[in-house]
Amino acid sequence: MNEFHSEIENCIKYLNDGNVILYPTDTVWGIGCDATNEKAVEKINKIKKRSDSKSYIVLLDESYKLNNYVKLVPETAWDLVDFAEKPLTIIYPDAQGLAYNVIADDQSVGIRIVKDSFCKLLIQKFKKPIVSTSANISSEQSPNSYNDISESILNEVDYIVNLPDLENKTTLPSAIIKLWVNGEINIIRK
Repeated sequence: MNEFHSEIENCIKYLNDGNVILYPTDTVWGIGCDATNEKAVEKINKIKKRSDSKSYIVLLDESYKLNNYVKLVPETAWDLVDFAEKPLTIIYPDAQGLAYNVIADDQSVGIRIVKDSFCKLLIQKFKKPIVSTSANISSEQSPNSYNDISESILNEVDYIVNLPDLENKTTLPSAIIKLWVNGEINIIRK
């Protein structure tokens, strides 16, 4: 088994036990957990020193799985997901099947379909959505690379993915849009 697959297996063990991982996403290095496990999400809140009222982004490996976590996927979402040239997080109305503390007060949830090979395979093998939030304390600047992640974050997560080739990769956060049931679109971050 190569290093890549070995790291995926390690992550799955920790995620299955309700633990929090630090991992490379299709955008920035992220803190993640099982998006259906309320206690695991609470751990992320503590690590980030974040209020319970803020929602999280959830990562999926395939767009057809959206129907498991959104009651009614607006038609425009399918084209947006298929044709996005860079990572795109879409905030959907009426979330379902996720931990209550992943979902916003208005019952919406931000979901991104990943194209990155590590994330895609991790989610596929884990068989559940994974929370993705930047690896920083709330209100502090998001790290652009692994080397920018603070010691407090590194010390508090349960597992850190060890793929040295990805540690120096610098990336940007995803674009974020909010979709409404009526098809209206709000751009949150370009």
